[in-house]
Amino acid sequence: MIQVKQDLLAALAAAIAEVEPGATLAAAFESPKQAAHGDFACTAAMPLAKALKKNPRDVAGALVAALNRQPAVQRWVDALEIAGPGFINLRLKAAAKQAVVSEVLAGGAQFGLQHKRDDKVLVEFVSANPTGPLHVGHARQAALGDAICNLFDTQGWRVTREFYYNDAGVQIATLANSVQARLRGFKPGDAQWPESAYNGEYIADIAADFSAKKTVKADDRAFTASGDVDDLDSIRQFAVAYLRHEQDLDLQAFGVRFDHYFLESSLYSSGRVDATVQRLIASTKTYEEGGALWLRTTDYGDDKDRVMRKQDATYTYFVPDVAYHVQKFERGFTKAINIQGGDHHGTVARVRAGVQAAGVGVPAGYPEYVLHKMVTVMKGGEEVKISKRAGSYVTLRDLIDWTSRDAVRFFLLSRKADTEFTFDVDLALKQNDENPVFYVQYGHARICSVIRQFADKGGDLAALKDANLALLTAPSEAALMLKLAAYPAMLASAAADLAPHDVAFYLRDVASAFHSYYGAERFLVDDAELARARLALLVATRQVIHNALDVLGVSAPERMSREGVTTEMENT
Repeated sequence: MIQVKQDLLAALAAAIAEVEPGATLAAAFESPKQAAHGDFACTAAMPLAKALKKNPRDVAGALVAALNRQPAVQRWVDALEIAGPGFINLRLKAAAKQAVVSEVLAGGAQFGLQHKRDDKVLVEFVSANPTGPLHVGHARQAALGDAICNLFDTQGWRVTREFYYNDAGVQIATLANSVQARLRGFKPGDAQWPESAYNGEYIADIAADFSAKKTVKADDRAFTASGDVDDLDSIRQFAVAYLRHEQDLDLQAFGVRFDHYFLESSLYSSGRVDATVQRLIASTKTYEEGGALWLRTTDYGDDKDRVMRKQDATYTYFVPDVAYHVQKFERGFTKAINIQGGDHHGTVARVRAGVQAAGVGVPAGYPEYVLHKMVTVMKGGEEVKISKRAGSYVTLRDLIDWTSRDAVRFFLLSRKADTEFTFDVDLALKQNDENPVFYVQYGHARICSVIRQFADKGGDLAALKDANLALLTAPSEAALMLKLAAYPAMLASAAADLAPHDVAFYLRDVASAFHSYYGAERFLVDDAELARARLALLVATRQVIHNALDVLGVSAPERMSREGVTTEMENT
C-alpha cells in the first residue's frame, strides 16, 4: 500500500496541475477522523478555490473528474466523494489495502526505513553534571533523546549521541567539600556539616571508597583515590569519576548509550570560549556598559540584551554554551538538537543569538530544542518526593527497580515533552489493558502465540509470502491494514516534529486495531487458504509492532501473562 499511496499522490499532483496549471500546491492526503468518511481525505480544493476565485465544491468536482482520468485512481480507488465545503474522500479498493501485507513481509525489520543519507545530526541529552544519581527528569530526557535518535536513524540520518557535562564548576566544588566532610566524620544534621552540601547516602559511599583507595572507571574517565582526606583535588576527581560511573550504570540499565562525552572545562582549556568572545566582539554585536560586556541578543529576537562578561571579568553561563554550539556546527552537524528541562527556556534565544552573531554561517533556529516538563511520581496513591539513595528526589534507578525499563521508557514517551506527566507506579505494574505498555506488548505476544500454534499444527510460515491476500475482506482486517500502511509516514512525521510520543500513540492504535481483529475473527480456521492469509496479516502486524517498539527502546516479548492467563491459554 505504500506504493499505492505514492501512485495516488502522483495522480493527485497531475490532477492539481490540470485544474490549475502552474500551481505550487503539494499533493497530500490526510487520514479522515471517522472511518466512515473513507480511507484518505484531500483538502486541495479549498486553497485552489481561493487562488482561482471559485467555489470550493466546484473546484472539488473538477479535481474528482481529473482524478478519475488517472490510471492509478482507476486501479486502486473504489469511490471518490465530495463532502462538506469541498473535501474529497477516497475509498480504496480492497487490493490497495491488502498490498501492505506483502510490503511488510518483504521489508521485515527494514519496513518503514529510509535510505541512508549524508546529513549529520547531533542530539545532546541527559547532560547531567556528576553531582548525584540521575533523577526522573534525567530519565525523561534519556527516553526522549534516545527515541529521537532512533527516529532520525529510521530516516537515514547519521546520528551522534552526545553527553555534555561540567567537571570543574561550583557544583563540583560543593560535591568535593561534601565528600571531604564525610571523610572527616561529619554527616547531615551535624553542626560542622556544610550548609550547601549534598545530603544523599551516595556521598557516604563515595567517601568510603575514597578511603579504601579504590579505582573507579567510567565511560570517559578513570581515577584512583589517594585516600588522603586533605587532598581535595583527589577527592574531587575521584567523586566525579565515581558518579560518572554510577550514571553509566543507570544509563546501561535504561538501555541508553552515548557516542561522545563533552566536558565544559575543555571549552576553556582549549581557548574556545575566548575565541568565541573575540568573534562576537569582531561582529560588532557587543558593547561595553557598566563595566560589563553585553551581546545584542535583541537583534535576534530576544526580549533584552544579555551580559556576556561580568564586572569581575568572569563569563556568564550562556557564553560557553555559545562556544559549544559553534563547535557543534564546525564539526559538520547541520542539525543539532538539545533535550533539556523546561527551566532552560530562557537560554534558547540567547544561545541562538550568540551562534548566529559568531559569523560562522549558523542558520536561524540552530540548535533545535525539546524542552520537557517535570515528572511527578505516584506510588500507592501518594506522591513520592524523595529517595533514600539520593536524599531529595526520585532517581531513574528507583523507577526501573519499582517497575521495569520497558514501562519507564514507554510511560515517559507517552505524552508530549512539553506537558507535565504523572508516572503512576501502580499502573505500570498492572497486567491488564489499563496499562498502555502492557496493552501493546500483549498484542505482540498474542500474535506470537497464534503463530506458534500455526507452526505446531504443521503450518508453513515460509509460504505465507504467497498467501492469497484477496481473502482479507473483513472490516477488522481492512482497519488493521490501514494502520500498518500508516507506519512509514508516521515515522517521517515524528522525526520531523521531534515527537516520539507519536510512535507511542501509533502503537496503541495498532494494538487496538489488532485486539479488535482478535476478538472479531478466528485465525486457525479449517479453510487453509484463509488461515494462511490471516497468518500473513498477523506476521506483518507483529513486525510493525516490533519495529515501532524498537524505535522507543522497548522490548517485544513473545510470551506474557494477563492477570493469570498466559497467551498460550487463549482461544484462537
